[in-house]
Amino acid sequence: MNLDEIQQIFFQECEEGLATLEGCFAAIRGGADDPETINTVFRAVHSIKGGAGAFGHERLQAYTHSYETLLDLVRNGTLALSDDLVGTIIAAFDVLSDHIAAARDHEEPPADAAMLERLSAAATGGPAPVAEVAAPEPEPDPAPVAAAGDGFDDLFAMFDDESTAADEPPAWQVVVRPSASALDHGGEPLLLIRELVAMGATVMSVDTSALPMPAEVEPERSYFGWTLSVPGTNDEAAIRGVFDFLDGDVEVTRLVDEAAAQAAAAAAEAAAIDALLDGIVSAPVAEVVAAPPPAPAPTPVVEAPVAAPAPASAPNPAPVAAAKPAAAPIPPTQQTIRVELDRLDRLVNLVGELVITQAMLAQRLSENGCPPIDELTDLDHLTRELQESTMAIRAQPMKTVFSRVPRIIRELEQETGKRVRLDVEGEMTEVDKTVVERIGEPLTHLIRNAVDHGLESTDDRLAAGKGAEGVVRLSAAHQSGRIVITVADDGRGIDRVRVRAKAVERGIVSADAQLSDEDIDNLIFAPGFSTAATVSNISGRGVGMDVVRKNIQALGGRIGIQSRLGHGSSFSMSLPLTLAVLDGMIVTVGEQTFVVPLSHIVESVRPGQGCVKRMSNNAAVFDVRGTYLPVHRVADQLGIVGAATEPAEAVLLVVESDGGQGVLMVDTIQDQRQVVVKSLEANYQAIHGLAGATILGDGRVALILDVDALISRWRRDNVRRDLAA
Repeated sequence: MNLDEIQQIFFQECEEGLATLEGCFAAIRGGADDPETINTVFRAVHSIKGGAGAFGHERLQAYTHSYETLLDLVRNGTLALSDDLVGTIIAAFDVLSDHIAAARDHEEPPADAAMLERLSAAATGGPAPVAEVAAPEPEPDPAPVAAAGDGFDDLFAMFDDESTAADEPPAWQVVVRPSASALDHGGEPLLLIRELVAMGATVMSVDTSALPMPAEVEPERSYFGWTLSVPGTNDEAAIRGVFDFLDGDVEVTRLVDEAAAQAAAAAAEAAAIDALLDGIVSAPVAEVVAAPPPAPAPTPVVEAPVAAPAPASAPNPAPVAAAKPAAAPIPPTQQTIRVELDRLDRLVNLVGELVITQAMLAQRLSENGCPPIDELTDLDHLTRELQESTMAIRAQPMKTVFSRVPRIIRELEQETGKRVRLDVEGEMTEVDKTVVERIGEPLTHLIRNAVDHGLESTDDRLAAGKGAEGVVRLSAAHQSGRIVITVADDGRGIDRVRVRAKAVERGIVSADAQLSDEDIDNLIFAPGFSTAATVSNISGRGVGMDVVRKNIQALGGRIGIQSRLGHGSSFSMSLPLTLAVLDGMIVTVGEQTFVVPLSHIVESVRPGQGCVKRMSNNAAVFDVRGTYLPVHRVADQLGIVGAATEPAEAVLLVVESDGGQGVLMVDTIQDQRQVVVKSLEANYQAIHGLAGATILGDGRVALILDVDALISRWRRDNVRRDLAA
């Protein structure tokens, strides 16, 4: 995905944000001025500002900064929502829409001086000046009727303009041959090619001679070369300057022959038309009708291939122009087709229904005592292959998101004055398209937070014995059927004493609250929380981390924090690879049926005597080959009655989670099946400890356990219990 496509995603997100704002304003006009509605408005404007800064839309960024300053005063209660203030906010929304449209369509930004003055006055509590309506400009006088002969004068002027174009300096020929390692360290030769295109260049051919067979292609190697024609009005030094940091060969020469051929052809054509027009103007009408067209002027000789002669039957052959060199054949490319996302989603849903129907058929045959049928086994294999192929259509590499990060880092370096090195790993890790599209915003907030809050200034780093250059690490990897995206820095880490003090100051927690280190770290996700001393274009509003957690939870994921004061912080986002189908183990707890994602399960065990050690009334550990793991009773956390109370009567599932390994205690294991995930939040409401629901083969609804959330909650409750004791 190139930069234009990434920017197009930003504008799509802007459209979604504008739609959200429109709905919120409709609710506000209806009397809904609750804090969540105001926070939603603020988050949408703040997100638009962040993206505008990332893509260099300075006017849009400056405008949204003033806009959100007013919204922040409303959000924190400094300003009350009056009718006049609501009118100002909605009028500012209209100007914001114009700004986004102008940035998207590469047009001149709208005049916003009056609205900025109005926003400033509203922020200070003064009367908002009403923008004056500009008087309509007078219509231009109708053009005078052209005198006789004016049409020929215009025609001659047109040819004069064309002839002057031939006086431009010859074009440059640029041959670019990046080295095989040109993609290392985030290099992207295509960005340089696009920079030349912005200078007016045209790609003449692409060299694919170094491209190996598909099976031998290495994604991180460079195989292509380009030959471009750059207009001669560009300076040679400027052209070479584009490739200052390219690892490879660059050759810049003048296209003298091509330029001469084009100039000669243009001169010959102009001379022929001049002679034709002279004959039309000077000859009587009868002669104009009878006279044959004049012979064309001879073509100047140039070093170029000669065009094929005209057929002998042509009485008046056209002027022979020098033929251009034949363009290199276009290399065959893989054919693609663009499909609306709604159609693809419908295909995914149909595949999910097919999985459910196949499970119902297998369940029905099993209940009636039918022996295994080969055709049913084949259907199961085909269904799984169809499901995997459908999911693969939606899969995209994380590179589409990671590719925007280097530019964000560069801009943050300029704004903060810090030196930052970006290390990227796993950018070719594939994940569902929905995850790719919705992870961009929280990832941007985490990167900005790491540079602005995490990394120290150069002087502070040197004083602490660190390198002058701060390091931000961005990685993506598959772990246990999920994708884990990590943003880490080697900065100052989280000052938990300061975070707790700020939370108490803002009224987020009480002064006597018992909080563990994990609880204090999670305070940074509270709406409105920020430790920044000043508000800037980067941070300080206390909205970024709130957006991060909301977006991650909406994707069925979790975010974890690891931090050491003075050594840095690491934020890990654990997300499902796909949001549609998963392999699960069907278990029972009491009279309830649950599904445990198979990607979390390490093994299932029937505990023997003495394998489970009880530590207290509420805690026990299980000996797994010399390693003691905590036992979590699912029934206790979800409030289920009638479940087994003794481990010897139950089945223990050893599971992997974000917080390490643990053991889930369930009553029985029924089956292992592929299930279709249905959102609880969309159909009912979000429930802690549950990741979704599914329909089993017998038509029953089973809930899908969120293993990460269950174990995390158990550990948090135990820490609080220990602190209270």
